[in-house]
Amino acid sequence: MFPTHRPRRLRSHPQLRRMVRENVVATSDLIYPLFAVPGDSFSQEVKSMPGVYQLSVDKIVEEAKEVYDLGIPAVILFGIPETKDEDATGAWHDCGIVQKATAAIKKAAPELIVIVDTCLCEYTSHGHCGYLEVGDLSGRVLNDPTLELLKKTAVSQAQAGADIIAPSGMMDGFVQAIRSGLDEGGFEEIPILSYAAKYASAYYGPFRDAAESAPQFGDRRTYQMDPANGREALKEIELDIAEGADMLMVKPALAYMDIIWRIKEACDLPVAAYNVSGEYSMIKAAALNGWIDEEKVVMETMTSFKRAGTDLILTYHAKDIARWLQG
Repeated sequence: MFPTHRPRRLRSHPQLRRMVRENVVATSDLIYPLFAVPGDSFSQEVKSMPGVYQLSVDKIVEEAKEVYDLGIPAVILFGIPETKDEDATGAWHDCGIVQKATAAIKKAAPELIVIVDTCLCEYTSHGHCGYLEVGDLSGRVLNDPTLELLKKTAVSQAQAGADIIAPSGMMDGFVQAIRSGLDEGGFEEIPILSYAAKYASAYYGPFRDAAESAPQFGDRRTYQMDPANGREALKEIELDIAEGADMLMVKPALAYMDIIWRIKEACDLPVAAYNVSGEYSMIKAAALNGWIDEEKVVMETMTSFKRAGTDLILTYHAKDIARWLQG
């Protein structure tokens, strides 16, 4: 008869626990979101996201240098233009805010990977992710005309020096359209990180404060996924892989770890999880009230993302995590 296995034997000492640990969070897993705005020497904290700021290009360069010095390998850029219109001109214009920020960061910290959010909601006057039918207040975006805008935006971002294109609008065929645009523009080597499973989530509220991108009417449920659906995520990733996606994103992360797991089991591409604004703000609020230990809760949350199968984590906690890991 075999001896009875006693799992506690492997928990008896801190070093032993470290040796048999199955999942480890590393600084190299992290991607830090940044919000670029027009102006000079401008830095304004987002009220609903303590520690997160809207930054002018000069300030965003300083932040990017700090991120790089902490060992975080990448940032993802979002932009708030000076003016908005129905054609989302600020998204694809050569002098757009994200294009300026990308070029400035690559000049100051060339080894830092710059990922650009390729979406239109921050740039449209109505706050939706593409063209709308004239007079339609339901928020139904016209799919195929929007693809042309996304293609123009991705090429413009690549020309500015972006290392990775991350389309997040959940339009049908957006990966294929962007891939063809990049290839035609001579950017065959630039990978696409697709927001393959982006849900119509209530967790996005604080982000819309930061990016000033709340829809002026209707909602985004005609193009973002229903939170009740899991199998649909697998259909979405299958399409995106066929269209040329190089990496896949699940957004949000905390309430969708089952989706992360299912996607990781279904494919061999790198999977990213976006630890979104609402998830961040809940932890920050509880920590500021003294209700939780912020470091322990954040690190437990990040470890759970890794356990679910995440390879990359987009998180507003990234700088704090890097410092904690350095001890």
